[in-house]
Amino acid sequence: MRRDKATLDYHGQSQLDRAVALLTGRVERVCVSVRADQRDDPARTRFEQIIDSLTHDGLGPIAGISAAQAAHPQAAWLVLACDLPFLDGATLDQLIAHRDPSVTATAYRSSHDGLPEPLCAIYEPHCREAITAYIGRGKSCPRKFLIQSDARLLDQPEPRALDNINTPEEYGAALTAFGRGRRQQSMQIKVQYYALLREQAGRSEEVISTSARTPRELYAQLKASHPFTLEDDSLRVAINAQFSDWTQPLAEGDAVVFIPPVAGG
Repeated sequence: MRRDKATLDYHGQSQLDRAVALLTGRVERVCVSVRADQRDDPARTRFEQIIDSLTHDGLGPIAGISAAQAAHPQAAWLVLACDLPFLDGATLDQLIAHRDPSVTATAYRSSHDGLPEPLCAIYEPHCREAITAYIGRGKSCPRKFLIQSDARLLDQPEPRALDNINTPEEYGAALTAFGRGRRQQSMQIKVQYYALLREQAGRSEEVISTSARTPRELYAQLKASHPFTLEDDSLRVAINAQFSDWTQPLAEGDAVVFIPPVAGG
């Protein structure tokens, strides 16, 4: 995605905020799993955190599960990914209602391939040693861990509830599915121009209010207000000082640069 998926907005709030809201009242307490380098991130500092131990660096979600179990070894953990924009409360309610404390975990079967969905699942306290041993063998896939365990698997009440979003194209399709089409909220974007674009815009930069979802949509909006003669396929685009794809999702406060071809090669 080339952007922190926890901060993406599908429903008028970040995915992290929405995940916390869905869990609040359904579990005793809500904690956010973070890497050590994320502990001061503004999107996460508002929540109680559990920091992955350094020995689990780079292992991905199973490191967060292991760290949570180490922090509160007597607790069962409802583990929830923050990139599930289709998730609803009814899906969580069914998972909780059908929890089986006698097994390793209670999880859903994927509606696509029938395999366990490890990031919307309840892990029991007694599976801590098994997860620690699994990691000790150099393993890091939580789905394979559940496949090899005695997990109880449930059918999803809503087939799309656990679909995650991993690419700009999937992000755009999800917004369309929610009836948002173009982003419903206006945001402030800083735009910088160079060479011919600077001459045609009559300025080197500006801050604009836009509902564009992507640089491509933003450039189309700018062409309507500036006499730009270059098409987007002849330009490069950078977001926050990094070259980006034309379908990269935009966010409030982004700095976007449109770069024309350099004369003379």
